[in-house]
Amino acid sequence: MPGIDECLTEAMTLPGARGASLVDWTSGLALGTAGESPVGDHETTAAETAELARSAAEFDTFLATDDDAGGTGGAGGTGDDGRPEKAGGPPVEDLIVTTRAGYHVLRFVETSFDSSVFLHLWLDRETGNLALARMRLRDIAEKLVLG
Repeated sequence: MPGIDECLTEAMTLPGARGASLVDWTSGLALGTAGESPVGDHETTAAETAELARSAAEFDTFLATDDDAGGTGGAGGTGDDGRPEKAGGPPVEDLIVTTRAGYHVLRFVETSFDSSVFLHLWLDRETGNLALARMRLRDIAEKLVLG
């Protein structure tokens, strides 16, 4: 089972890949990087993408409900504060941000601990294939070994 560097190297083989990273969305730190950064600094990119990921992961709008995925996704009831509890695993599958020059795909990674990491892939809009990138990032995230 591949580790961080192997998974990022594999992500960089995707058509149009310009940069890839594994980011902890709670701290905003890059756990690994490959290729370029949209702003020239991988740590800045990690912190900025973590803000986006954290927003999606923490807002109730994006919580899975019992109606999602035919009733199998589900939030697990309510917590002490009356808000829905998040289901196990990543709160969101992926996020896609489209810019004039490229695509940013953030794929949340399910881990045996708190699932607070995601893969960030930056694709060139001219040569990238967004559908292929989503499918391959899902596969990469599933086989990633953290530990």
